[in-house]
Amino acid sequence: MWFLLLAASFRSLPAQVITRLDGSKITVSEIDKTVQKMMEAAQVQGVNLAILQQNKITYVQSYGYKNKPQNSLMDTATIVYAASFSKAVFGYLVMKLVEENHLLLDTPLSHYLKKPLPEYEYFSDLQNDDRWKLITPRMCLSHTTGLPNVRWFHPITGEMDTLGVMRLYFKPGEKYAYSGEGFKLLQLAIEETMGKKIDEVAQEKIFNPLGMHRTGYIWHDRFGDDNVAVGHLNNGLIDVKKKRKEAVAGGSLVTTIADYARFIEHVMQQKGLAGRLYQEMLAPQIAIHSVTQFPPITSATTTQNDGIGLSYGLGWGVFHCSYGRAFFKEGNGESWRNYNINFADKGLSIIILCNSENGESIFQELVETVTADNCIPWQWHGYVPYHKGDK
Repeated sequence: MWFLLLAASFRSLPAQVITRLDGSKITVSEIDKTVQKMMEAAQVQGVNLAILQQNKITYVQSYGYKNKPQNSLMDTATIVYAASFSKAVFGYLVMKLVEENHLLLDTPLSHYLKKPLPEYEYFSDLQNDDRWKLITPRMCLSHTTGLPNVRWFHPITGEMDTLGVMRLYFKPGEKYAYSGEGFKLLQLAIEETMGKKIDEVAQEKIFNPLGMHRTGYIWHDRFGDDNVAVGHLNNGLIDVKKKRKEAVAGGSLVTTIADYARFIEHVMQQKGLAGRLYQEMLAPQIAIHSVTQFPPITSATTTQNDGIGLSYGLGWGVFHCSYGRAFFKEGNGESWRNYNINFADKGLSIIILCNSENGESIFQELVETVTADNCIPWQWHGYVPYHKGDK
């Protein structure tokens, strides 16, 4: 029954062949069979997949359920929670604002705020630490601010911090440590200087021009309620995302696989920005030597990823391997698990959006099936394949 319902979600497509990074070929039929196998083995309820070749959208498909208890199948227009894909879109948006001279990457954010940062309630804990004055847009986008990822979770232990104290854990610019709070700070500065909310700016400069009409940092009534996915937790509960009225630049994006593929195609074709700004956005800003991505602040280091030059750019992770330059972004929010990897010199991209807590367990096999790649730092990402260890 599971297989029949899964197969029913496929839409008819002409025969296609994907050329992988090593020059080998794989048919979309083979990819479909791989996805079916993995979803059943790993108990992943829903998957959205897009593939770009030669910097163009080649394949967009949805598998499984948008709501399994209701037997509702996913399709390519189903709205899903994009989680930290929000940060990649925001990185591109910031570069557009730089191009339009609304801000400079290395000018301290204090220049764009209407009052000292500690006078904003959200950042009031910083009143006795003047190091906030050093923070720039470049530091926010490259995760070098020293701020925690989420103030309610201790960035070293990962434990819940019921007080949610905001603090700088190291001097801004000193090292890499993933920080959603840094993106909130940059959002605040942009909204202050632009006199507009970040979703309004994104709609104007990205979503509307690209025809991404089912994408937003907040919920829009035009999205409707009929084709929206829920998340599936391992304990059997359903995770319904709230319809946000306030945007969070680092994590509130909702989108569809069709819409997000348009965005990645736009980026891969280097449209909408001057070439020098694309180079800056995807250039290494800070080398990454942490053993894993999370916890975000740790003293443990490794040279394991030095060979690929694992680094952070502006809104994106970057590395370089035998297939050339690559840039990536992940998204993780309880039952929502997303991954995007783009091989710039090969024109090949893969986008995965899952509404299942087990989604990350299929990423490595799925990506390597499509790309034949073996240089992605999977261990650093912390993804454990479904056939290894507990799911």
